[in-house]
Amino acid sequence: MKMTSRSDRRPGLMSYRTVRSTLPVAVACAVLIATTLAAGQTPKDHPAAALPSKRVLFDGKTLDGWKKTDFSRSGEVKVEDGRLVMAAGMPMTGITTTRTDLPTVDYELTYEAMRLDGEDFFAAATFPVGPDFITLVNGGWGGFVTGLSSLNGMDASENETTRTVEYKNRTWYRFRVRVTAAAIRVWVDDKEIIAVLHREMRVSTRVETRANQPLGFAAWKSGGAIRAVEVRPLTPEEVAATDKVE
Repeated sequence: MKMTSRSDRRPGLMSYRTVRSTLPVAVACAVLIATTLAAGQTPKDHPAAALPSKRVLFDGKTLDGWKKTDFSRSGEVKVEDGRLVMAAGMPMTGITTTRTDLPTVDYELTYEAMRLDGEDFFAAATFPVGPDFITLVNGGWGGFVTGLSSLNGMDASENETTRTVEYKNRTWYRFRVRVTAAAIRVWVDDKEIIAVLHREMRVSTRVETRANQPLGFAAWKSGGAIRAVEVRPLTPEEVAATDKVE
């Protein structure tokens, strides 16, 4: 007579054990998928959540995190309609951050700015470059010069970053600045206008904007408004791309 094995007599036993052993894995996978879908992501998209997060530096309501820059004969600084407004000074008005936790290298600074009146720079941004500082002048020297002050002692009207950009009053412009240990890149309304390797250069600010260090904005005989000020660290891939200056 043919002998019947134990597994032959109870065909469902091994299937039950297999299912029971794999059940925790299946549950874990289901939870992961449900979590990512609930967050509006697919499992393939989930790694994007690991990108560095931005910090909002101006809340649109108060001057928290900022102080009026100590410029002689400066105009009023106030928050109005979600904007940080600098009235025209004689010659300058500015604001400077009071925060001490901001990055100094491998970061991106973004902000929107508008010249309310006047014809010179309206939101010149001073920011850190490692242990040093530099200023992005927007519309200086009578309204036409945009560039970095200073590189090797030469200001934005003299060095290789000198650009001519026309700014209209009562018009918002979006600025984006990336800083690494090797390079500085600048975009205006998503158009790149400056890409410079600074590693072998002396980076500094003009004496007029030193009071804006470590991070601040200034307007020269013009009224300016600023909003959407944010900063975030760069990813390693973004650092590498920023450093590729031809």
